[in-house]
Amino acid sequence: MTTGFVDASAIRDRFCAALSAMYRAEVPLYGDLLAIVAQVNAQAGEAAPARVEIERHGAIRVGTAAELAMMGRAFAVMGMEPVGYYDLAPAGVPVHSTAFRPVAEEALARNPFRVFCSLLRLELIADPALREEAAALLAARQIFRPETLALIARHEAQGALDEAQADAFVAGLLETFRWHEDTLVDRATYDRLLASHRLVADVVAFRGPHINHLTPRTLDIDAAQAAMLARGIEAKEVIEGPPPRAIPILLRQTSFKALSESVRFAGEEGTPGRHTARFGEIEQRGAALTPKGRALYDRLLAQAQGGPADMPYEQRLARAFANFPDDMEALVDQDLIYTRRVTAPDGSVTLEPLTYEDFLPVSAAGIFQSNLGAQHHDAYGEQGAQAEFEAALGRAVLDPFALYAAMADRP
Repeated sequence: MTTGFVDASAIRDRFCAALSAMYRAEVPLYGDLLAIVAQVNAQAGEAAPARVEIERHGAIRVGTAAELAMMGRAFAVMGMEPVGYYDLAPAGVPVHSTAFRPVAEEALARNPFRVFCSLLRLELIADPALREEAAALLAARQIFRPETLALIARHEAQGALDEAQADAFVAGLLETFRWHEDTLVDRATYDRLLASHRLVADVVAFRGPHINHLTPRTLDIDAAQAAMLARGIEAKEVIEGPPPRAIPILLRQTSFKALSESVRFAGEEGTPGRHTARFGEIEQRGAALTPKGRALYDRLLAQAQGGPADMPYEQRLARAFANFPDDMEALVDQDLIYTRRVTAPDGSVTLEPLTYEDFLPVSAAGIFQSNLGAQHHDAYGEQGAQAEFEAALGRAVLDPFALYAAMADRP
């Protein structure tokens, strides 16, 4: 790094910390989640990796190809690249997504801040007139400040930002993620967008893609879930992802239900309206699975979801995943997880699972659906549209399996 310039990881550190402080001020329950996670992690009985204390993932939703492309350029300033393609339409959520995150081992160890970024699929809005109206509303807004756009261009031109520019970039981008109580639409338009889908209203009716959750990492999500309920926090009924295991795999998530927040509709004074979208989430990360391991996971998850309706889901899940090995020797011998060799001070060598750094579309959809209130949507018939998503983004998304394979040691 040239003297006087700030490296990407430092900018990512600053933005993650600033975003966390802002979200804590906007959503006080997020502070309660941080306290719960800190307490659970301290009692987990294992040494937490250094990165866990600062680890967060956020989620935003954008409305147009131009917004997605510029968001990708903004994340590039912080050393975050698009990894994976997630199609949520089969679960009745009209978006497709990628995860912006660091990909190098050193950057992940320093701060693995991730943002799950979803693009609204306007073509899934059934009403043609509403679809056109939504497109016009989105085309007319600018979610980035002019000075932020200038700093992104400056970074691309000179390869980095200096201290003052980095601080200005963080402050400017923070405004894109900030909650704004004033909507871009009147109450009647909002209601029509809401009737189409709650996420359509959340994306189209506001001036920017406010952060809709910010997620700390816990070492014991079952204890965290119990602590949420003990504090009277209305948590999800079911933890998303695989069941509890001796060797955790992939990702387990829970959340508190979305908040009903005051909004002021355009051209209207007096009694404010209400909008429900933002929620609080906690996650526990486990081992990254190989393609063979992921195929087994997906098959067992489908078995659990299709099991007897009169059997509790947690019981169906545990029964199905009894067929997924839960000891290191079997996991390695059957090529189900990625590992690296770790040499102890005495010279002995052990295998350590690579941490799963990404997301699960079924779990993401489950979290979204749990925050849609009484609204329910059947699966959309359209298939995934990765080529169209990548065209909007302006580049191909990276293959997460290839990234893990490059970091893994073969036994």
